[in-house]
Parts: sequence; C-alpha cells; structure tokens
Amino acid sequence: MLSRPTLLAALALPALFLALPAIDPATGHVGARRAFAQAAVDIGRASGFIQSTGQELAAAINTPGSTAARRDRVAAIVRRTVDVPGIARFILGRWWRVATPAEQQEYLRLFEETLVRNVSARFGEYQGVSFTLGRSQQRTESDALVNTVIQRPGQPAFSLDWRVAEVNGQLKVVDVIAEGTSLRLTQRSEYSSVIQRNNGSIAALLAAMRNQVSQLSSRESR
Repeated sequence: MLSRPTLLAALALPALFLALPAIDPATGHVGARRAFAQAAVDIGRASGFIQSTGQELAAAINTPGSTAARRDRVAAIVRRTVDVPGIARFILGRWWRVATPAEQQEYLRLFEETLVRNVSARFGEYQGVSFTLGRSQQRTESDALVNTVIQRPGQPAFSLDWRVAEVNGQLKVVDVIAEGTSLRLTQRSEYSSVIQRNNGSIAALLAAMRNQVSQLSSRESR
C-alpha cells in the first residue's frame, strides 16, 4: 500500500495514494505528451492562486456540515482549480491510446471521483489544517512553482511545491513536487506497472480504481 495522503497532495494528485493491488516499480518510460500554454505565468498571480485555493479548500473542510455537502464543495473547488483531465491523461500515458473511448471516459470519471473521495474520506484527519506560502519561482516559460508549508494540529509541518500553468486561459494546478519528486510522474509509473502486470489490460486498472472508490466511500460513511 502506498503512503497515506496529505490534504493538499490528495487535492492535486490523488492517484498517488491509491491502494492498488500488485503494484511494482515500472522499469520503462511512458511517452505521453502534455501541452501547456506558451504564455508566461506571472509568479504573483500563481502565488495568489495557490493561496486562495488553499484557503477555500480549508474552509470547505473545516466548515460544519454533512459529509456529502462538504464533499460537493471540495469537488467544485477541484474542478475549478486542478487540471484533472490533463493530469489524468498524463498519468495514463501511452495507455490512453490503447483504451477504448468507453474506457477513457470511465477512467476520467473514476480519477476525479477518487480525487474527491480521498479528501472527503479523511475530513476528520484534516480538521484544523492550515498553510503558509514559501518561495515562488518561474519554472519554465509557461509554468511556475509555488512553495507551501502545510500544518495540521499535532503533526509535523511539511513542504510541497505546486506547479501552476495556464490551461485554456485559466490558472490550474498541474503537478505537485514532494521532496524533489513529481507526484504525477511517480503515479504514471505505478499505473503503467498495474496495466503491464495484467497483460496490457486497461480494465484491470479500472477495476482497481472502482474498488478504491468503494473503499473510500465506505470509510466516508463511518
């Protein structure tokens, strides 16, 4: 089983924390391409975007209310601020072209649902979460890195770097860097390994994702 998610890592790349069966380290590179806008991302805008997104997410989690209502608020924030389709396609890599149209659509649906459920199943763990901005820097001509320090009551603080880019004219989170490691690259390797272990079957990955959604849903209802 992979390590348990933090709130903000779960927001950007929930797939990293799926308890998928039979995951071995991948040995090859996946040749997916990801197109970003060519316009430079202003560092100040990127920092403000991450700050407002984090504050909105923390408020959605910490505000009293039913789990379903808070989950809906989290889902709305995720859809608006995270490039979920782009991240999902990048992670699936070359297997996206192997999947049927029906499998592609189910994969995108399950990816988003897992993202949201990874947060909502852990609402209790995230109570009182807060963060502060660190140093921001231009990463390339088309994206920037925004550093944050995440704090939870009774837990050690930790640092995450958020990769922000313009997608269709809007700022979006497109990756998270934890301890120098790109989470979407890590998960791309693991998803590819699951598929390869099952003779190139996209259905095997979808089955594992459906099982994860079911487990998270059960945990949420406790």
